[in-house]
Amino acid sequence: MLKNIDPALNADVLHALRSMGHGDTLVISDTNFPSDAIARQTTLGKLLHIDNVSAARAVKAVLSVLPLDTPLQPSAGRMEVMGAPDELPAVQREVQAEIDRAEGKPAPMYGIERFAFYEEAKKAYCVITTGETRFYGCFLFTKGVIPPESA
Repeated sequence: MLKNIDPALNADVLHALRSMGHGDTLVISDTNFPSDAIARQTTLGKLLHIDNVSAARAVKAVLSVLPLDTPLQPSAGRMEVMGAPDELPAVQREVQAEIDRAEGKPAPMYGIERFAFYEEAKKAYCVITTGETRFYGCFLFTKGVIPPESA
């Protein structure tokens, strides 16, 4: 255990999050997403796990250390429900609440059509799979920056 580090964040995930640069993206996926096949095509090239937790719990852990990109561009995306792109299932509402909590203000997710999501996921730095069993528990996050402290 480490002080002030969410215990859901294992060494592999922490290393990947730290290795990412500004503008790199990561996927947090549910159990139905083709995580291993997609992860092999990412920059990291292997699948990471935050097992036995919901998507919202994994997002809470990741956003406890990962800054999201500026409000000048969308930095949190969700896989759209097929045939109902504006629908927000419970899993997505829960993740939205974690994003808003981490940002300290509303930061709405943008929708990504299912097959477009797969293509974007292949370009990501990494894929982190969770224990989320509900459909449409797949999200894409863009890493931001931490500004320097004033002297």
